[in-house]
Amino acid sequence: MHRLTTCAAAAALIFAIAASASAAPAPAPKKAPAATAPVATQATAPALPPITHGPTIPGVCVYRDDQAIRTSLVGKAFLARMQQLRAQVAAELQAEQTTLQTDISAFQAKRSTLTPDQLSAQGAPLQQRAQAFDAKAGQRQRELEATAQEQLAQIHQRIDGILRTIYQQHGCSILLNGDQSVIVAKPEMDVSASAVQQLDAVMPTISFDRKVLPAQAAQQ
Repeated sequence: MHRLTTCAAAAALIFAIAASASAAPAPAPKKAPAATAPVATQATAPALPPITHGPTIPGVCVYRDDQAIRTSLVGKAFLARMQQLRAQVAAELQAEQTTLQTDISAFQAKRSTLTPDQLSAQGAPLQQRAQAFDAKAGQRQRELEATAQEQLAQIHQRIDGILRTIYQQHGCSILLNGDQSVIVAKPEMDVSASAVQQLDAVMPTISFDRKVLPAQAAQQ
């Protein structure tokens, strides 16, 4: 049977997951201006009526990988660990970025008093440090993405085997990718919860560290 899970949903998770590793400090919030006039309230959108499903289609099953990853025990462990790794990378880069920015600001403050030779002698090392920092931030980002892809591949390997079993148990004739091709499906046709239940039993957690890429691979 062809691989039933897809990389598309995984890619969406990896992005929710692999946010920028440069971790630039957030700007200070601006002070809100004093109110000069009452603020108009937005109109409340009308409540949508509940969906009424048609008859169950025999043999048609739907699986939502994003739901399975986010609600399963191993999926939650994966997302929590990726959050920790992102925080570690952010802390590492933040300290280096702060030092670099301080040195750049000091250089900018005194550059008008420097001779051309002094400008070159002091500015060139700062430029090299800035370039090295950008390269390091890019490498950390790629490492986070590679880590997420590698761990998701392990989870999906288990899910693939589970979906084979579910396909037989539910008498499916076709299994649709609910994350890509299905907007709404009758709950009785959705096998995602069953997949999560079986995944929790065989793979309740996962542990890993950030994947370290060789310098050449990181540059590529």
